[in-house]
Amino acid sequence: MPDTSVSDTQQALSRVDVSPAAAAFLVELTKQHGPLMFHQSGGCCDGSSPMCYPVGFFRIGAVDVHLGDLHIDGIDPIEVYMSRSQFEYWKYTHLTIDVVAGRGAGFSVESPEGKRFLIRSRMLDDAERKAFDLI
Repeated sequence: MPDTSVSDTQQALSRVDVSPAAAAFLVELTKQHGPLMFHQSGGCCDGSSPMCYPVGFFRIGAVDVHLGDLHIDGIDPIEVYMSRSQFEYWKYTHLTIDVVAGRGAGFSVESPEGKRFLIRSRMLDDAERKAFDLI
């Protein structure tokens, strides 16, 4: 089972977000593929890219951390995961999923559309680090 336990304070502050362009694209992809989820790739296939799959197509396990959910009007929340070992390197970082032109090399659902997802990151601020028990 993935690690999905978060406090109420942690739920108010999210480790993940989505750009407006990626949100609009995810609405379109959901129409084509049904409910979606993300797993932040650990470096295979397409470097370290957020990989988007229909729910149930990618197996989440005990080594994965649930970073949070993307809430986009008109579709079900999209869960975002990362492997626990990679999370150790990224735990002080807020991630925003964005989309750009160009084809990725992975198995993510956007690949045939001539677009690819990528991560834009920033360091967590003091309030976020405190809420996530990092200070």
